[in-house]
Amino acid sequence: MLRPKHVNVYVSLIRCFLSPTMCCGNQEIEKESEWKGPFYFILGADPQFGLMKAWSTGDCDNGGDEWEQEIRLTEQAVQAINKLNPKPKFFVLCGDLIHAMPGKPWRTEQTEDLKRVLRTVDRAIPLVLVSGNHDIGNAPTAETVDEFCRTWGDDYFSFWVGGVLFLVLNSQFYENPSKCPSLKQAQDQWLDEQLSIARQRHCQHAIIFQHIPLFLESIDEDDDYYFNLSKSTRKKLADKFIHAGVKVVFSGHYHRNAGGTYQNLDMVVSSAIGCQLGRDPHGLRVVVVTAEKIVHRYYSLDELSEKGIEDDLMDLIKKK
Repeated sequence: MLRPKHVNVYVSLIRCFLSPTMCCGNQEIEKESEWKGPFYFILGADPQFGLMKAWSTGDCDNGGDEWEQEIRLTEQAVQAINKLNPKPKFFVLCGDLIHAMPGKPWRTEQTEDLKRVLRTVDRAIPLVLVSGNHDIGNAPTAETVDEFCRTWGDDYFSFWVGGVLFLVLNSQFYENPSKCPSLKQAQDQWLDEQLSIARQRHCQHAIIFQHIPLFLESIDEDDDYYFNLSKSTRKKLADKFIHAGVKVVFSGHYHRNAGGTYQNLDMVVSSAIGCQLGRDPHGLRVVVVTAEKIVHRYYSLDELSEKGIEDDLMDLIKKK
């Protein structure tokens, strides 16, 4: 397994198997590459501090000078996760952590407020962060990617949990790499190596996290020019994933729940913790991994806070 380029800033929140840079050693990685039974994790997307105000004023490029609503929602999400028993294996945020693009006002303040909230995640629950277009820019540069890595951790990396290989990708390299072609090339090479590992190791499952969905409903849908990847790019990636045995791609970006299936690859688009652009509630997705399948369900923050995970999912987690 290749080592990430940077150490994640949330050292205290990341178990060694989630960040090989600070790993206890290859022995720990080998231990986590073995199937041990069902487990679950929590997936969130797009807390995007500042978007709710910007969207309400109709100025998404320059607005966003308030984010109290997003703070409260993300705090509610963290509190709901911290109450869960048993604890999830990790909590992943699929990009657009904040709204202010690189170089825009309030970026530093939004970043500091999100860090403050995320520091309250139970220390037994590792935090996995995915880069989004608002985190590194619609046309990222070496400088904006480096800023993300220094602030939040690697923009792409892999980790093992209980026999499952997880790959975190920088999807902006597939959307617009025009200002950083060498970085895209490096990720492409790394991804091919990781997918080769997935094939060779016969992992129980291989799962991918990225911000921009491959598609919203169908592999053949029209290019959206914002919410999905181009037809040629999505088809090439999807075929590569399927060949390596990847079962699911999870993403955010759409601020609505969506998704579809291409051959035996599921594309799951999860709605936002923050600003909703459709009719979905602010929420989180519970993902249960069993030996045979990957089962997921979207919960509103109120539902997860008040009732927790439903019995049928809990039964899958407990099943040996």
